[in-house]
Amino acid sequence: MADQHRDVFGGVDTHTDTHHAAAVDHLGRHLADAQFPTTSQGYHALLDWLRSHGTVRAVGVEGTGSYGTQLTRVLAAAGLTVFDINRPDRRIRHQHGKSDPIDAYAAAEAVAAGRAAIIPKPHAGAAEALRLLHTARMSAVKARTQAINQIRSHLVTVPDTLRDQLRDLPAGDLITACARLRPATDLTGPMAAAKFTLRRLARRYRQLDLEITEYDAELATLATQAAPGLLAVYGVGPETAARLLAAVGDNPERLHSEAAFAHLCGVAPIPASSGRRDRHRLNRGGNRSANAALYRIAIVRMQHDARTRDYVTRRTAQGLQKKDIIRCLKRYIAREIYRALTCTITTETPLQSTA
Repeated sequence: MADQHRDVFGGVDTHTDTHHAAAVDHLGRHLADAQFPTTSQGYHALLDWLRSHGTVRAVGVEGTGSYGTQLTRVLAAAGLTVFDINRPDRRIRHQHGKSDPIDAYAAAEAVAAGRAAIIPKPHAGAAEALRLLHTARMSAVKARTQAINQIRSHLVTVPDTLRDQLRDLPAGDLITACARLRPATDLTGPMAAAKFTLRRLARRYRQLDLEITEYDAELATLATQAAPGLLAVYGVGPETAARLLAAVGDNPERLHSEAAFAHLCGVAPIPASSGRRDRHRLNRGGNRSANAALYRIAIVRMQHDARTRDYVTRRTAQGLQKKDIIRCLKRYIAREIYRALTCTITTETPLQSTA
């Protein structure tokens, strides 16, 4: 029988069909490892297996936002502390090899040693709903763009009589004109085939446009319910709010400071000093969707907010380029967004905190 007074730390290497779990004690000594299916019964069997080795203090799970999402929910519902484990880099894998037990033990050892500190998102609230809707919306936007690009590409090779009729029309009028085309029943001729293709592409564009409008309405409703204070921030709309909430999750308290949030969004400069040279470099990591949201907010403020335009003028006079000014603005905006996510938003003007 296992010592029930022994502290146990778990690690899980997640996959599509199976999860491989490992258990270590407080000294990092290997106790056992086993494989479980990715089913409801398998998740609970994994939990019972970990508890059979002692008192489970914490569990490290790889891929809590993908393959390990449901397992993370089960472990958290059971009252266990769960940490998100980054996959080992190539250098470590070259040294120690790669297998499911090795990765599972590495995750457990990281938790036991205190190296694991990333608290995963619960994926069980409004932020997760916004993420799902926003992901579907982005795919619809890409498909709509692809449809209009295909229409314009086909106009290069269609017969001249049809091309002259459509070539100079703006996007909206072009879609309307293509949707009204009446091809012949016999599609063996280039003209009939071209009209048939353009009409189908235009109707696809309209359907995707309607789908995107429906997504926008749902995103606005959910974002207003989930974070009304965030929408009160200058330059933040429903789509931008969905990006930020999806990055933060339903537990923004897991981000211990506004600097941590800035690092999550990839707007915190990375130290790159050496010797007498003190410098920072651009952070190319972080959540790129959240980074894009901060960029959009910065562009909106540069175009429409007087205080931001004054700030741009002042920094330009100091010798900064536009791209560097935008990076500074994104860092300041991240501070304001973090306050809106973690406390009651105050009615301050944009960039008031940077004055």
